Amino acid sequence: MDSLLVIENLTKAYGPIDVLKGVSLTLDAGQTLALTGESGSGKSTLLHLIGALDQPDGGSVMLDGVDLAGLDDTGRARIRRDRIGLVFQQFNLIPSLTVSSNIAFQARLSGRHDPEHCAMLARRLGIDALVTRYPEELSGGQQQRVAIARALANRPALILADEPTGNLDEATGDAVLDLLLDLVRETGAALMMVTHSTRLAARLDRRLHLSRGSLTAAAQGA
Repeated sequence: MDSLLVIENLTKAYGPIDVLKGVSLTLDAGQTLALTGESGSGKSTLLHLIGALDQPDGGSVMLDGVDLAGLDDTGRARIRRDRIGLVFQQFNLIPSLTVSSNIAFQARLSGRHDPEHCAMLARRLGIDALVTRYPEELSGGQQQRVAIARALANRPALILADEPTGNLDEATGDAVLDLLLDLVRETGAALMMVTHSTRLAARLDRRLHLSRGSLTAAAQGA
């Protein structure tokens, strides 16, 4: 079976700084991967390249057989809309939309809006009582949960999560990871999650560590 995500010799520099130096990895459908590394090691840059939010300087990112580097802006936007669920540290909620409409936003764009699925996500994330509120009426943790629900609403093939539990207390963070892992099992999606928590990382299938632009297998307990 071909891997869902295949990255080969990926490079990215900002000015004189080489952020990624020939990164290669694969991720199969239904597989979960924790990405660890010090602040500034390039973890978010890697996720942005995989999420078609930026272009690499060299190498390739193949998602389901499509080379993202070969797409124009419209093609990359279509891939993000239809195939990828993004959960980044910035919530990027739309201020003029209610929680319910924010959750449904990407699913509507991709033609996959399922009201029952959105309602289930809100319930599982503990925000079902907040669906008529607006982002400015929510705490940071509540906004994070809305962003997670939005990313999962269109049943993406690949979920990219950058510290998805960083704004949550431990119990809620555990519940959020439970939901992410459940959705992977139920839909066959793949999950790549950046985390500083070795405890959470240990719950995923694989662990990789990014340091000075290169990937290594993360040591157990490290």
